[in-house]
Amino acid sequence: MSHDLSQLGWDEFLASAYRPFDRSDATAGRVLRADRGVCTVLDATGAGRASLGGSVLLKAAHDPALLPCAGDWVVQRHWPDRRTTVEAVLPRRTCLIRRTSDKDSTGQVLAANMDTVAVVEPIHPEPDDARIERLLALAWESGARPLLVLTKADTAADPEAITRQVAEIAPGVPVVAVSARLSLGVEQLRAYAGKGRTLALLGRSGAGKSTLVNALAGTTVMPVQQIRDVDGKGRHTTAYRNLVLLAGGGAVLDTPGIRGVGLLDTAEGLSRAFADVTELAGGCRFDDCRHESEPDCAVTLAVADGTLAPRRLASWRKLRHEIEIESARQSARLTGAAGHRRRRS
Repeated sequence: MSHDLSQLGWDEFLASAYRPFDRSDATAGRVLRADRGVCTVLDATGAGRASLGGSVLLKAAHDPALLPCAGDWVVQRHWPDRRTTVEAVLPRRTCLIRRTSDKDSTGQVLAANMDTVAVVEPIHPEPDDARIERLLALAWESGARPLLVLTKADTAADPEAITRQVAEIAPGVPVVAVSARLSLGVEQLRAYAGKGRTLALLGRSGAGKSTLVNALAGTTVMPVQQIRDVDGKGRHTTAYRNLVLLAGGGAVLDTPGIRGVGLLDTAEGLSRAFADVTELAGGCRFDDCRHESEPDCAVTLAVADGTLAPRRLASWRKLRHEIEIESARQSARLTGAAGHRRRRS
C-alpha cells in the first residue's frame, strides 16, 4: 500500500534535507514509534521496523536527544539481506524536550515535528494551575503552537466558566473544552490535526489523551483504562510515544502520562507562558529586575494592587529558579567535558 507522505507534513524543506542521502537503497520516512534500538517507520511503501545505524548511534552517544523519536523524519537504508536501518535523523522543525531525572541535566525528546502541542488537563476533579503553567512553558519552548485542552467537560456543571477561569493563566493560548463521550469539541480539536499537520498531546496519566486519540481517529486505536472518581487518576495507559495517522491526512501524537516534568533550558518558554508577567516587567525600573524586593518593580506593584494574582508570581518564581539551577548544571557539565577533552589531548 502506497502512502502520500505530504499528508504527514513532507515538504520541500524536508526534501532538500534528504537530497544528500538520496540513493537507490534509501528512502525517507516518518517514525511512528521508537523503542530501544529499533523504530517503526512509515515510508511511501508502508510501515516497517528498522534498527538504528552506526552513524545514528555514534551521535546519540554524545547526545541522547539525537536518538530518533516519534514524529521524526529519518533516512532509511534497505540492505540486500532484507535488513533496514535508520541512517540519519533529518532536521527537526519543532522538538518537545524535558529534563531527565538524572543529575547530569540531559534532555529527553518526547516528540518531534509537531505543529501544535496540546496540554491536556481534566476538568474533573479540578484543573491544576501549576501543572498547566509548567507544561505550557514546555510547549512554548518546543517551537510549536501551544493549545490547552480541558477534557471531561461533561463532568462539570459549568465547563464554560471553568474554561474562562483557566484561560487567565494561559495568555495567548487557545483553550478548548472537550468531552469525548459527548463528542463535544472534538471537531474543533480535529482542525489542529488536518492534512499535513501533527498534533501532540501532553499531560498526566488519566487526563484522557488516549480517549482523545480514539475520538479523533473515529475508532479504537489506543487502549483506555478506568480512572478513580476520587482524584481522577489512573494507571498509565500509553507506555510509549505513538504517532497515529488520521483519515484524510494529518496525525496525532500520543505521549505517556507524565507525573512530573523537569524543565531544561526553557527561558523563552517561561517568558511566553507568563506573558502577563513579562509584559508587566517592561515597566520595572531595572532591566534585570527579579521581581522580589527591588524598588519600582511593576510586577510586585501589580500584585499589591490586585492586577496580578500572588499565586501567578509565585509560580513564575519557582519555575525561573528551577531553570536557573538547570542552566548552571548544564554549564558545569559542558565545562567539565571540555576540560576532560583537553586533558586527553
